[in-house]
Amino acid sequence: MRERIVYGSRPIYDGNCMPTKPTIHRVRKLRQAANSPENAAWSSLRSLRKHGYPVRRQHPIGPYIVDFAILSKRLVIEVDGAVHDFEANKQRDAVRDRYLIANGWIVLRVTTNEAMNRDYLLGKVTERLGL
Repeated sequence: MRERIVYGSRPIYDGNCMPTKPTIHRVRKLRQAANSPENAAWSSLRSLRKHGYPVRRQHPIGPYIVDFAILSKRLVIEVDGAVHDFEANKQRDAVRDRYLIANGWIVLRVTTNEAMNRDYLLGKVTERLGL
């Protein structure tokens, strides 16, 4: 039986490889509503393309939408603001991380301050990529 995840009243993941239309619309809205740390991280991470590592922003993986993903290395980069310090959010993040890791992804979490620091962020990511 295929897994079916529902967000509100609409399915966002029905077990198929392709995201459903509601997921695609949600991804587009998330890209348009990106905060300053996400925009700074995106500006920095885009430079990895010249090294052969294109980065996807707000990329759906299973029932989740990750901040950034490098598909060829199965690396997820999550920018965590202060809201992630609350216990309920830490638990949700842990569940999300377990799902991603179980499906072969490496999860790299950075704080908003780290995301705003181009050199620090690229240093952490290139270290994970082995560059």
